[in-house]
Amino acid sequence: MDKIQIKSTARDVKATNPTKLRRAGSIPAVLYGHNIPNQPLTINFGEFEKAFKKAGESTIVDLITEDGKTHPVLIHDVQSNYLTSRPDHVDFYEVSMTEMLTAKVVLEFTGESGAVKTMGGVLVKVLTEVEVECLPSDLPHNVEVKLETLKTLQDAIHVKDLVLPAKVKMLTDAAELVIKVQPPRDVEAELAPTVEDISTVEGAAEDKPVAEGEGDKEKAKPTKE
Repeated sequence: MDKIQIKSTARDVKATNPTKLRRAGSIPAVLYGHNIPNQPLTINFGEFEKAFKKAGESTIVDLITEDGKTHPVLIHDVQSNYLTSRPDHVDFYEVSMTEMLTAKVVLEFTGESGAVKTMGGVLVKVLTEVEVECLPSDLPHNVEVKLETLKTLQDAIHVKDLVLPAKVKMLTDAAELVIKVQPPRDVEAELAPTVEDISTVEGAAEDKPVAEGEGDKEKAKPTKE
């Protein structure tokens, strides 16, 4: 993958209005991390949007500051507007390229499951990301999950089945379930009415024999005028 770059300018927290910055097409941001002081920044919305689509939160990005320095960073946190979903603020975390780091990497589901295609099974995703440890230069953009291995309704994929690059260590529990195949729903059975056997219900009425003559007595009762 080609290097992903984002340019930034210094931001004076006291002199700038975040709302005005956003209206002008910029995003307030902050750079912090390995042996550096916090640096308030401003980045271009369009440039960030393109970079974020490629990098996500698990790929090293080159953040270029106003002084011309390049900082290897992870897009650590993106705060979005609850109405528009546009980024309101971005945190960049600078890493040391010579020290191990832990990061969450998204799972990319590829291929097609035979159990779904031929048996009508339903895929149930339990995990969408895993945590790994490695040097920043070895951090994978994603981890592939091959759905072709799900051939029957009993098949499942666990973390232990995932394949990582040689220099990347998995930190997520190997026994955790990633995805499984669920049998198709029997809609007709679910919609069928349930018939209850009332003979097993305590206190249910029982048919009692009528004593000889009682029926006739009931019919022979005089009516009051």
